[in-house]
Amino acid sequence: MDIPRIFSISESAHRIHNPFAPEKLATLGTALRLKPDTLVLDLGSGSGEMLCTWARDHAVRGTGIDKSPLFTRQARERAEALGVSDRVAFIHGDAAGHVADEKVDVAACIGATWIGGGVPGTVALLSKSLRRGGIILIGEPYWLQMPPTEEVAKGCDAGARSDFCLLPELLATFRTLGYDVVEMVLANKDDWDRYEAAKWLTMRLWLDENPEDELAQDVRARLASEPARYATYTREYLGWGVFALMAR
Repeated sequence: MDIPRIFSISESAHRIHNPFAPEKLATLGTALRLKPDTLVLDLGSGSGEMLCTWARDHAVRGTGIDKSPLFTRQARERAEALGVSDRVAFIHGDAAGHVADEKVDVAACIGATWIGGGVPGTVALLSKSLRRGGIILIGEPYWLQMPPTEEVAKGCDAGARSDFCLLPELLATFRTLGYDVVEMVLANKDDWDRYEAAKWLTMRLWLDENPEDELAQDVRARLASEPARYATYTREYLGWGVFALMAR
């Protein structure tokens, strides 16, 4: 079980696999007023930065699940490095459909709502693991401005303009699902730059070390096209944020 290899290559040096700075993760943890031993479930946990740093800074406990064996290994290594391996666990597995054995205080899916077929399905999935009065965290893109054409939307790596909505519409969606939005922390262009541009150096270094790899041609093509694509489309049209929800 794994994610497509191109992502394992391009994001292998990332600690956060979303356009979110470490400072934003810290801001989010403080904003949620996390208490010691808060129990957190993170579906699509990537390299584990959220759980590991919150365990260090707020003494939370939790479990992360991710399909990538590389990212899962990196998460375990990060937990060891921060001295929180006794508080967090990382499982290599498919987060889609996962329900915790023990109800949690915070159920999160940060940037991986495909596991539930979109925002509504992912919120419904997370709610199955959540204790009464707990908080759901959803990390999700939204349009900063509506793309004028489907071509522009696809340039943002969206399948269509309908894949995302404007921020007010996304917030309204949460309300129609029966939730109050109680916090949000949004990415800015600097966060997007660090997320996207860091891939380029990683890809270039990988190419230098693996010129004969079967994916080398694809990685070379992506490195040649990504800077202009990102600057033209994603940077101008796509936002991203984490939204904290409580059931009404």
